[in-house]
Amino acid sequence: MGIGSRRVVTGAATALLLCFVTAGTATAEESPVGDTNTTTADQTTEINDRQDWEDAADQPLEETGPAVCDNPSTWYTITSKKSYHVPSWWNGTKYKDGPGGTMKVSVTKGGTITLEVGGSGEFSAGAILAKAKTTISVKVAGSVTITTGHEYSHDVNKNKYGHLQYGSWGYKVNWKRYRSAGGRSCGGVEIAHGSATVPTTETGWKYWETSS
Repeated sequence: MGIGSRRVVTGAATALLLCFVTAGTATAEESPVGDTNTTTADQTTEINDRQDWEDAADQPLEETGPAVCDNPSTWYTITSKKSYHVPSWWNGTKYKDGPGGTMKVSVTKGGTITLEVGGSGEFSAGAILAKAKTTISVKVAGSVTITTGHEYSHDVNKNKYGHLQYGSWGYKVNWKRYRSAGGRSCGGVEIAHGSATVPTTETGWKYWETSS
């Protein structure tokens, strides 16, 4: 099993990421970017090596919108989700050892794992995060701070090389944004869509093996 090569945006890029992709003003239904949560190590639940955590395919979710849309409005839906271990990509959180033996590791350098959003059309990363919180899990966060420590060990099978990667037990999601079609039909017109990699406040080590 491989580790996704996409890297989450950190530092100054985070502020840019959590802004509108194109110029526009959020509607009342959209949560402002300021609602994005930052979780410190004291709030983080450390969980190691969940077996079969990552889904092989997207899990479809039922699309829901406002019950009443007599007036113009916009809303977001999370159309599918996939369990995904969001890696902390910096040095000091990934190890390889073998063949065989026992790996003993710890986080030696801290950092931050952040929400990553992409798509077409005008959208708000903060609104997508808020929708993910209500649709998927309240543990979803805009950013998760990783501190040093969290020691862990894992046996490596004979003639195999073991890999340990620290990160957040998060999700990959697909989202859509709609506006009201108006009138009495209460229908919606898609105006934006995309995907996001969403961390949660649960962190830990992911283990896998290779032949070399």
